[in-house]
Amino acid sequence: MSDALKEMYTVEFLQEFSEKVHAVFSNFEPEQFVAAVLAQPWPELPLMARMRRIAEKLGEFLPARYEDALETLFSIDADCCGFPYLFFPEYVALFGQREEHWELSMRALERFTQRSSSEFAIRPFLLREPEWVMERMKRWAQHPNEHVRRFSSEGCRPRLPWGVALPVLKKDPAPVLAVLELLKADTSLYVRKSVANNLNDIAKDNPAAVLEAARRWIGQNPNTDWILRQGCRTLIRKANPVAMELFGYADFSKKNISFQNAALSVSPKELSIGESCELSYSIEVTGSKPSHIRLEYGVDFIKANGKPARKLFLLTDKTIPGESCLSGTRKHSFAELTTRRHYPGLHKITLLLNGQEAAQTELYLMEGKNDCQ
Repeated sequence: MSDALKEMYTVEFLQEFSEKVHAVFSNFEPEQFVAAVLAQPWPELPLMARMRRIAEKLGEFLPARYEDALETLFSIDADCCGFPYLFFPEYVALFGQREEHWELSMRALERFTQRSSSEFAIRPFLLREPEWVMERMKRWAQHPNEHVRRFSSEGCRPRLPWGVALPVLKKDPAPVLAVLELLKADTSLYVRKSVANNLNDIAKDNPAAVLEAARRWIGQNPNTDWILRQGCRTLIRKANPVAMELFGYADFSKKNISFQNAALSVSPKELSIGESCELSYSIEVTGSKPSHIRLEYGVDFIKANGKPARKLFLLTDKTIPGESCLSGTRKHSFAELTTRRHYPGLHKITLLLNGQEAAQTELYLMEGKNDCQ
């Protein structure tokens, strides 16, 4: 996706932006700025590096005094909205970290995030002064603007995609959870999605901390319950017993409920990379009361090193009557993806009910036709 997004910085975009700057700062040189941005190795730069390049060149062409440069950007930011303008907060991250500039930089990031997003730009500040910045995050979590509230969560996500890692918060997520506590019932879906993603990040390194928060928060507010369900999704996929119990999934280790006659088949049993197969499954659930179930299948993909690694695919997640038979078919593609490359070999496929393996089958994946030529 980032390869496609980086193409948004066309010559026309850069020229239009340059004219906006020139209109409020007459000493700005549009042609020279555009040429400097597009100089080598621009064509090879990925998305985030292009954003940084634009911010770096702004540092050369805007007023030398940081305060004056920000005033220039403040004069045009109302007309510079959306994802392409993430280089506004990036400028702050590059040139606003001197101690005497910190308060102004925080105000700038708060302002710019309402036009685009400052979630990446805040991270260098967090790495330098985590306690100070996390206190500011608490203030932003109570801001009337939903973009600022989302920023307070998204900016401190320990595993933010494309963002600089935050080792101190991965080790101890307590400061992050203190911010999320203020956002756990937010009325904005935009904010709630960020809070859920943040919790999911934390759960990968500190599952006990997320589960402890979930126990305290659950059942108080529908918005909070939605956040917790999304935020614990990785724990549920891993069939964490505490998470499964917390969200009401049936425990098949107990005597009052069980499954039987589970079956899983695949057709064809041999196929080439790039082709698809069809899975057929069935399973009977026995019990006296309705139960909440999560039915999945897992594919043990062969990796480049020849070892298997399982990925789960959801079939259904719902409440069923006490006596139920679940069955169906699912097409599965072995086409190459940007996020997953396939390798030939024997692939085990497993049917799982609430994390418990119920049935298995196998297929052999061969080299694609083009790969054999």
